[in-house]
Amino acid sequence: MEPVLRVERVSKRFPGVHALREVDFELRAGEVHALVGENGAGKSTLIKVATGVYRADSGEVRYRGQPVSFGSPLEAQLAGISTIYQEVNLIPLMSVARNLFLNREPRRFGLVDSARMRREARDILRDYGVDVNVARPLRSLGLGAQQMVAIARAVQVRASAARVVVMDEPTSSLEQREVETLFGVVDRLRAAGIAIIYVSHRLDELYRICDRVTVMRDGRVVHVSDIAEVNRLTLISLMLGRDVADVRRDGATAFGAEHRAEGEPVLRAHGLTAAHRIADVSLQVRPGEVVGLGGLLGAGRSETAKAIVGALHTEAGSVEVNGTPVRRNSTAAAIRAGVVMLPEDRNSEGIIPNLSVRENIVLAALPRISRAGLVDRAKQDEIVKYFIDRLRIRASSPEQKVSELSGGNQQKVMLARWLCLNPKVLLLDEPTRGIDVGAKAEVQAVIDELAADGLAVVLISSDLEELIEGSDRVVVLKDGRLVGELTGDEVTEPALLRALAAAPAGEPDDAHDG
Repeated sequence: MEPVLRVERVSKRFPGVHALREVDFELRAGEVHALVGENGAGKSTLIKVATGVYRADSGEVRYRGQPVSFGSPLEAQLAGISTIYQEVNLIPLMSVARNLFLNREPRRFGLVDSARMRREARDILRDYGVDVNVARPLRSLGLGAQQMVAIARAVQVRASAARVVVMDEPTSSLEQREVETLFGVVDRLRAAGIAIIYVSHRLDELYRICDRVTVMRDGRVVHVSDIAEVNRLTLISLMLGRDVADVRRDGATAFGAEHRAEGEPVLRAHGLTAAHRIADVSLQVRPGEVVGLGGLLGAGRSETAKAIVGALHTEAGSVEVNGTPVRRNSTAAAIRAGVVMLPEDRNSEGIIPNLSVRENIVLAALPRISRAGLVDRAKQDEIVKYFIDRLRIRASSPEQKVSELSGGNQQKVMLARWLCLNPKVLLLDEPTRGIDVGAKAEVQAVIDELAADGLAVVLISSDLEELIEGSDRVVVLKDGRLVGELTGDEVTEPALLRALAAAPAGEPDDAHDG
């Protein structure tokens, strides 16, 4: 059978980077094809060449048997290729319904039929497990619900003509219930003969829903097979270019350094309370200690971190750094005290995409390296070079736009921004979300190094292996309340799961994020 999409000997160069090197790729109708590899391996570039974002320097793309060269993503979409990106690319201020039907609104007498649009939007989203007021702005929804709207839109657009759907890390912002709903959608699309390219770093998902796998490394395809024919360790070793025995010996994460937490706590948070989010949450962290926040999505983990750093309004509670009170509800006061946070959503709350790597790194430090309103460029360059080298940030130059970097390197740029302030406490919210296994290991190793240097770290991660292997203690949250704490040898996956299962639900019961 002729593949619905075929890429033949495609190459693509950017300044200083050979992104694709004579890549071949085939996608068959009715299959779910995993596309995997480290950040920078060429996955995103391959997708963008196939969907009209970039033009290939050489080679050919064939769609439904015919050579094509899409001039834009819209042209590809109209031909039947829809793409769902990892970061939600919709319009936050528009209503949920309008986002779902953008550029294809139902009309009556030449005007948008708003009542019909809202009615159909409700029906569509219920199939995706999303029951919300579709007249509300999209930004009022949680990140997971926004992602489900983006998925629903991509699948609905030209659904009658759709032949290919590209899913780039579609579950990175979803809770387990939403993931199950998405898998149901994938099964329906496969049964309808629609081909799916599935990009994910979550191996459990790949083995559950994918039929075949293509592994990329350094801009080349290094492996293609049925996914059932390759075990997990082999798949990881192919992505990393390492021997299977090395992967088996080194374990699932890059954590492993002994943390020597000594002295009095550098951070004390007591009785933090925010209406309908968290209630009476307390924790403390010593220098050189990594304290994990355990809990399911909606447990209040992100809210606790934001409350500590002053980004979430609290009605009660206190935060102290080295015994000195920090003014509540003020991020500026928290930063001055040495408390900084790497947010979960780096795209909307972290990087400034149109600025360079250099500008993103020094942004927070500008007041410290300026005199009379003038920035000390030599000091700036010194800081940027130090952190590019220390964190091993891969960029063609400090002047490269940060939006052009891989997700893992963007995360390192965010880390550099806060580390250049010499903080006392670092709050990390899902620091390895949506980045590949190689970049994940590098970020984990950096966290270990920072703790070894005496930094107090609070770690939030939905990856249980990461949370357990990376934390000295785990504080367990449920429904916005602290329900337990694991220390030393108690920090194990079974113990954490027991703590979550046994903990009584408390008030409030409608915490939003986690």
